Amino acid sequence: MNKTDLIDAVATRSNTTKAQTATMLNGLLNVIQKSLADGDNVQLVGFGTFSITERASREGRNPATGKTMTIPAKKVVKFKPGKTLSDAATADNSKPVVNTGKPVNKTAKKK
Repeated sequence: MNKTDLIDAVATRSNTTKAQTATMLNGLLNVIQKSLADGDNVQLVGFGTFSITERASREGRNPATGKTMTIPAKKVVKFKPGKTLSDAATADNSKPVVNTGKPVNKTAKKK
């Protein structure tokens, strides 16, 4: 699924126009990018957490010459999927995964 497919799917499910959905999606992406650029994590409960981590410099090799070189340190974006997303990705596709926000009681109480 690409961005256009995502906009189509969300517009259909939310009964909004594709233009309105594209504006909302672009706004969401801009907010996430700005928050990460400011050093803040973005946590979407059930979906996942975007964060920035720092990679240390390390030794590497130029594949063309085989010469050793130092790869500089840099900041990278990391994404850790939430439980609901992980469960949906590994679930039986015949049943949709829906998060109602209520905890599930997996053990019935005996009287």
